[in-house]
Order: sequence, then C-alpha cells, then structure tokens
Amino acid sequence: MSYETWISYRYLMAKKDRFLSMINLVAVAGIAIGVMALIIVIGVMTGFDRDLRDKIIGTNAHVMVERETGLKSYPQIIEKLSRIKGITAISPYIHGNVFLESNQRATSLVLRGIDPLHEAKITKINEYLASGKIQELKPEEVVIGSQLANFYGFRVGDEITLIAPASGVAGEGWRYNLKVAGIFTSGMYDYDMNLILVHINKAQQIFNLGTDVVTGIGVKISDVYQAPQIKERIYESLGFSYLVRTWIENNSNFFAALRLEKFAMFVILTLIVLVASFNIISTLIVTVTSKVKDIGILKSIGVPKSSIRKIFTLQGISLGVMGTLWGVFGGVGLSLILKKYQFIKLPQDIYYIDHLPVLLQWNDILAIIGAALAISYLATIYPSGKAASLEPVEALRYE
Repeated sequence: MSYETWISYRYLMAKKDRFLSMINLVAVAGIAIGVMALIIVIGVMTGFDRDLRDKIIGTNAHVMVERETGLKSYPQIIEKLSRIKGITAISPYIHGNVFLESNQRATSLVLRGIDPLHEAKITKINEYLASGKIQELKPEEVVIGSQLANFYGFRVGDEITLIAPASGVAGEGWRYNLKVAGIFTSGMYDYDMNLILVHINKAQQIFNLGTDVVTGIGVKISDVYQAPQIKERIYESLGFSYLVRTWIENNSNFFAALRLEKFAMFVILTLIVLVASFNIISTLIVTVTSKVKDIGILKSIGVPKSSIRKIFTLQGISLGVMGTLWGVFGGVGLSLILKKYQFIKLPQDIYYIDHLPVLLQWNDILAIIGAALAISYLATIYPSGKAASLEPVEALRYE
C-alpha cells in the first residue's frame, strides 16, 4: 500500500471527526440512491420493451405478406415462401372488421380468420388459451379475448352474433351466430378486448371471398431480428407486387418511443448522481480545509503536488465506489423483488400489461456504474487540485 493510499484511507475513516464522518456518509448515500434509482427505472423500461415485444410477436406473425386485391391461389405462394431460408412456419389468414351485436348494441371488432392447423406454429395462441387447443377450432366456432368475455359476460359454450356490414344482402346472410369455443388471454388489453378468431373457411364466407383467396400470409422466422433480411428474400422470390410488412415496421413508432423514453430517463436520473457528486466536492473541500496543517507538513518534507492530488482524488473516488456498490446492491435487490412478487399492478387499458415488468441487463448496469464512477472522478478534480496548489509557508503560517 502506497503512503498516498494509506493517508487517503485515514482521512476517509476519520472516526474522531464526527462531522467529517457524517458528510462522508451523506456523500455515499447520495451516490447510492442515484445509482439505485437508475438501475430500477432502466430495468423497468427494459422490461416494458421486452414484455410488449414478446406479446406483440406472440399474437402476430413475424412477417406478413399481403396484396391489395387479396392473395389468390395462395397455396402456390406458400410453396414459394417455404423455400426461403430462415422461414420456419407459414399460415394464411383473413383480416377484417365486423360488429358484435349484444343487447341491441353493436361493437366494432377485428376478426382474424385462421388456419387452425398452422396458426399455433406462428403465434403463441395455444399458450394464451385457458383450455382447449386452437387446432380443434371448427367453422361454426369463435375464440374471443378475456377482456371482451368479461365485459359482456361471455363464457365457453355461449353463442354470439357477428355482423359483417360489407357482405351479403341486408337480412340475408349478414348475421352470423357462432359458438364461443375458447377464451384467450394475451396480456395485451387491445388484443384481449378487440380481437376474435374464427376458422379461415368461415372468414371467407363472412367477407364474401372465394375458397382460394386470403388477405395475407403470416410467416414465422428463426431469428425475429432478421425480419428485414427475410423481407428482402421474400421480395426476391415473389416480386414487388406484394406488400411485405415485418413486426418491426408495424410497431416502429411504438418501440422508438420506448427507446427515447429509456434514454430520457437515463439522462434525467443521471442528474441525481450528478447532484449527489456535489456532496463529494463539499466533503473534499471540508477535508482539505481541516487538513491544511497536514498538507503543509507533507509538502515541507518533499511530498510532490501529484501525491497530494492523488490523496484527495483517491478519497473522492472511494466515496463514489462505495456509493455505487451500495446503489448496485440495492437496485438489483429491489429489481429482483419486483420481478418475483409483481406486487405493483397496472391498469391494462392504459399500459397494455397488468404488472410492472423488470429486466436487468449487464450492459445497462455497466453503463450506470461507468457513469457514476466518471462523475465521482470529475467531482474530485477541483478539491484535489486546490489541495495540491497550497504552499507550505501559507499552510503553516498560522499553525
């Protein structure tokens, strides 16, 4: 241990000077609270991003191939898509708007016609169903979301009436009575309230489409982040007369807003650490003021300015390191408690999810630690420089 480190340690652990010990404790606590708040908030923001991404991907295909006039002879298109590297599953679908008639009221819903044999391969619908499997869905049955079921009091086995405004002739085949075969819970309020699933053959009848026509084809890929590359391969295979959309494009504004919020929260909460660093400055200034005699003696026996600067720099960095470590332990600990017990509940209709999600990532934690230590170091520059600039004669004149 060098003498600079030893002296810095003695000043840091000055038990006889209670006032100095107290402001050391305040400096450490300030850094710890700032780091802890940063870790918890960034963990929650990252958890939001991960949970919403998983729910969106779990309810929709990774890539959607559509055409304005619909996809005719879609089995041939599926055959071409199946040859593209990176695609693991394919399922056709029909998308449209219908009305749910209940108690002489009509509510607008999104109807998705699915192929029961292939839908579970591209989405997590079977995981969301409370009972049964989507493969067992029959043409005269419908699967609805839990929020919709709770709102209207529907249960499995009940009959619901759907109205397709654009199909058939008024009074002749434009109302469809379907039996509720299952209720799903995706955790996304919009889907659970507004999305219903029917057999693709029934959807073709409702929207007055031919048996060989669908509105789109859903594609599942092995790596969800390779969606842009898969999109290019699909265009190379099918041509540019099709509209190919990825899950990233469909939700680009949403995820961009989340990234911006995460960055903004990082900047705002870093200011807490910055404010706490002023405690380090004040601590070192008080230490330098109270140790003027010691500094004069050290310089009179030949201790260079760089060593004096090092003594107080080490003291300030030590305060920053202790505060950062306590903040990391507290932040990680509270984050794990939030993640395990989920005792903070959220309104689904506002936040899309029902609990506060937490996801800790090492790159986020390391960035927070690095920012806290950098701020702590910067806080030592002025006080340590001031101590190093003291002249021995001036320091000892009144001692």
